[in-house]
Amino acid sequence: MRRRSFLAGLVGVVATPLAAGAQPAGRVYRVGLLGLASGSDAPVLASLRQRLRDLGYEEGKNLVIEYRTAEGKYDRLPALAVQLVGLKIDVLVTYGTPGALAAKQATTTIPVVVALIGDAVAAGVVPSLARPGSNITGSQYQYPELMGKRIEVLMNATSHLARVAVLFNPANPSMRPALKTMEETARYLNVELQQIEARGPNDFDGALAAMAERRGQAFVLADDPFLRSHVGTIAQLAAKRRLASVGDREYAEAGGLLGYAVNRPEVFRRAAVFIDKILKGAKPGDLPFEQVDRFELVVNMKTAKALSLTIPQSLLLRADQVIE
Repeated sequence: MRRRSFLAGLVGVVATPLAAGAQPAGRVYRVGLLGLASGSDAPVLASLRQRLRDLGYEEGKNLVIEYRTAEGKYDRLPALAVQLVGLKIDVLVTYGTPGALAAKQATTTIPVVVALIGDAVAAGVVPSLARPGSNITGSQYQYPELMGKRIEVLMNATSHLARVAVLFNPANPSMRPALKTMEETARYLNVELQQIEARGPNDFDGALAAMAERRGQAFVLADDPFLRSHVGTIAQLAAKRRLASVGDREYAEAGGLLGYAVNRPEVFRRAAVFIDKILKGAKPGDLPFEQVDRFELVVNMKTAKALSLTIPQSLLLRADQVIE
């Protein structure tokens, strides 16, 4: 079942549909997609493609999409971005801090749409959200705030937690400020925060085993494309170790206890509107970054029952979705 979110609405993500078919006759546009991990990219890129079709762009007719993915190896992103730029694309689309920085390094002239990033200014992608003043625009959310809120949501769903771990990818530069916020949140809530790294899929089992060895009771899954592409495996290991956990919607749907994140498909649909505006002549530096401040809450009651947890009614009433 779905319920109204208890947080503020998503600012700027509901777009007024633009007139389709307004592109110059015979013009074929080339859009480069710089992905971070195919397992994480697939669902949101489907939303992007669908919205582009709604706006009058049809692959094979007036649109060519060039897709490259780093498959979780973020050090490959700069070379892939340069490769896409060399294909004479009209717009380069990416997401996340690693993708945005690679795109910025690859070109200062081709328009770049960052579908979603944790903090564009703090990451050094643009000097200002209101006036990007460069070839880059897009949407952002406060990643450190989200990670701190995930601890709070996890605490609300359980009781008597003394230790909470965070499973994260150290290759993602956005984790540094997020870890600082999480430490502050943990101190405020009087819980110990354990930091557990995972650099590859082979690290997952050992990482969760380390949590159990340190008497960990629950963990936060960092919002990271590489980790997101393996949510099924991580959810299974969490169930095996009987660990309560929180990630995003896909993680909860895969068997994690909780999901708390932005609506990524909706944000990528908004990215299509940025692309359309740019292809029709808008300059990205004149298009302010949009702030996404609505987070979705998903509760997996099947997992709660398996963990013998009683989810407070107050939390269920806040949920956007409850998986029975």
